[in-house]
Amino acid sequence: MPTKILSRRARKHSHQAPDEAEPDRNAQEPSASSLQLPRAILVAVLAAAVVSLVLLAFSWPTVTSDPKDLPIAAVGDDEQIDRIAQNAPDGMLDLKPVDSRADAVRLIEEREVYGAFVLEDEPEILIAKAASPAVAQQLSGIGTQMQHSIDQQAISGLQEGTKKMQEQMQKTLEAVAAGQTPPQGNPAGDGADPAASATEVPQVTITDVVPLTDDDPSGAGLAIAGLPLTLGGIVGGVLTSMGIRSRRMRLVGTIVYGVVGGLALALIMQTWFGILQGSFTIIALAIGLSIAATVGLINGFVSLIGPAGIAIGAVLTMLIGNPIASLNQPKEFLAGSWGDIGQFFVPGAAGTLLRDLSYFPDAPMALQWWVLSAWLAVGIALILVGHVIAHRKAHAAAH
Repeated sequence: MPTKILSRRARKHSHQAPDEAEPDRNAQEPSASSLQLPRAILVAVLAAAVVSLVLLAFSWPTVTSDPKDLPIAAVGDDEQIDRIAQNAPDGMLDLKPVDSRADAVRLIEEREVYGAFVLEDEPEILIAKAASPAVAQQLSGIGTQMQHSIDQQAISGLQEGTKKMQEQMQKTLEAVAAGQTPPQGNPAGDGADPAASATEVPQVTITDVVPLTDDDPSGAGLAIAGLPLTLGGIVGGVLTSMGIRSRRMRLVGTIVYGVVGGLALALIMQTWFGILQGSFTIIALAIGLSIAATVGLINGFVSLIGPAGIAIGAVLTMLIGNPIASLNQPKEFLAGSWGDIGQFFVPGAAGTLLRDLSYFPDAPMALQWWVLSAWLAVGIALILVGHVIAHRKAHAAAH
């Protein structure tokens, strides 16, 4: 017992040691804080880099967008088509000659072209706002330029005819004054009549072949419809991967989330907001497949490598797939082949599929269905692989 008391007093005495022990402890604190400073700077720099990357990913497609090689049908002879190509901005149009207006309408409805020039006696420009309001606006602008050019030609012809008539009248007056027979014939040329020319100026007609719905006249709702699908898929992937421990049950959660989420979002976007059109069942199936593809992908990476898989799935869909999905503008507006590449990611395939189902039922959609199905299959495969690996590790540890 006395030994214990002495040891306690010794320890107490050691805590009240001479002052040199205290400076040693304080001397270590600056070194610890000095180690925190580089770490704080590194974290801040990395965070700024991530923000810059996100800004670049979402703003780059818009800032660098430039309409190039837009497929447009044209009805007319070679001279007329060449004139349209020459008057349009350099490289903007990829004119595809067709035989008739009906052929041009068919190509628009199949989404082979964005519009058409019908260069006949009554010039007409066919647009499709449902395909792209931006392209429709540009084609309408070209139509305005065409009308201005036609009006200028008509005015020039009228002025020339009037000038010839005045010259002929002057000659007639001079002949009468000299007692000669005045010249015969139309002073402006055979069959020419300035008044008639003024009333027969061709008018360029602009026809919207595939208009947008009255509930979404500007197409803004349809353009942003892909964003809820992307966010919904990411949120669903995070919740199911973190809330469901069993890898096999994550597969069940992915399918159930796709079914319920597809029905819910279809009810909101089609029945409530009126953004989407067409068969409700097919629309709900397309939405469900879209969000299930993202959910399955995130669950697959989480099942394979752990929570870090959430970041991989989010980067693939939000930071890579969404900016090049061409939801707000045609894929031809993006630089290089990025617009075509974007159609092979979930956001691009989903956005194109919903637009086609709503407004272009005659367009080919097999590619979009296959792309979404392929991403879902990849997610399911990753979930199963992660399950097998975890099962083997557990079995090895038990033995």
